[in-house]
Amino acid sequence: MKIVILDGYTENPGDLSWDGFAALGELTVYDRTPADQILSRIGDAEIVITNKTPLTRETFAACPGMRYVGVLATGYNVVDIEAAKEKGIPVTNIPTYGTTAVAQMVFALLLEICHHVGDHSEAVHRGEWTSCPDFCFWNTPLIELAGKTMGIIGFGRIGQNTAQIARAFGLRVLAYDEYPNNAARALGDYVTLDELLAQSDIVSLHCPLFPSTEGIINKDSIAKMKDGVILINTSRAPLVEQADLAQALNSGKVYAAGLDVVATEPIRADNPLLSAKNCIITPHIAWAPKESRARLMEIAVNNLKAFLEQKPVNVVNAWNSVIFHRSTAAGIPAAVLLKRTDDHEEIPIDSRFFQGHHEFRGNLFPDERKNSGILPRRGSSFDSGRRRRRRKRGLLFAGSGR
Repeated sequence: MKIVILDGYTENPGDLSWDGFAALGELTVYDRTPADQILSRIGDAEIVITNKTPLTRETFAACPGMRYVGVLATGYNVVDIEAAKEKGIPVTNIPTYGTTAVAQMVFALLLEICHHVGDHSEAVHRGEWTSCPDFCFWNTPLIELAGKTMGIIGFGRIGQNTAQIARAFGLRVLAYDEYPNNAARALGDYVTLDELLAQSDIVSLHCPLFPSTEGIINKDSIAKMKDGVILINTSRAPLVEQADLAQALNSGKVYAAGLDVVATEPIRADNPLLSAKNCIITPHIAWAPKESRARLMEIAVNNLKAFLEQKPVNVVNAWNSVIFHRSTAAGIPAAVLLKRTDDHEEIPIDSRFFQGHHEFRGNLFPDERKNSGILPRRGSSFDSGRRRRRRKRGLLFAGSGR
């Protein structure tokens, strides 16, 4: 079995090992793959692993040997998942590998805004402290976090981890999420989006990118914020209208922004945020600590192993999506359909899962769907009305446009 990794450098620039993949087949790893070499490099490979190299409908048509696609990221928009599904090719992603790393990055950006540590260190090395008539100096306003309010938009795992750190700094935490979670109420107060915008000194984005959240930070939402607000985005670039943010930074409405993502990556030279006032931009590194990438690698290998065992997990293009539980003891996935209750607890409707399980999101493919007996038949009254009832009754299908 041939395995090809099209763009492995950012995941593993040399400090990790590809041995987990090599043990499963004949492995070829490319650091990067130009668009005009995608087809030739895939060739007759059955297993294709990508991070940001696009796999289009034309790619799937031209490479009939493909059986499996693994994305080395949580986001999978580089793959035409519908084209893959039509050909019966599962596409998997990597969920929840970088929770602590991303939350840590939030505060790396925020503390740089508060203290400008890098700028002050450079000033010292330029001799400004040596020639200073006083025992200290500062070139920018310094900000204390304690007593201020952080508003977190999207209160999932990363949002809640961010809230834990925020509380350690003495910040009051407000949270906005379409699906409030009772267990998370100990970390912050749920409010409406408008209330969060109006009351927050710092706004941190942690929501997924859906049509309902695209451009959630724009000139209208910025107008509802406090004067001098700080914005942090370590989530998805399209959550923010870049031109609107640049204008708000230059006017002073937004005091500062810390961004780890931009609309086009690498960043374009004409991006308006490059010349905006008090805007810190890092090159999409929140996910990249070695420990985080090692977890990503382990999950990616396990995704492929599960596929080879005909028990695919973390699949993003199945017929219907459910939440899987995987037995940590047996290492065997067992699917259960969950009902999300009013207090955000997830209760199994089907009890076929193992003790010692932990939760992750996954999917059923047609053969499993047919045999499981737990998914709604397409076209049934249950299936046709699920979007409406999802809001009214809390039925949750992971990846269904939540």
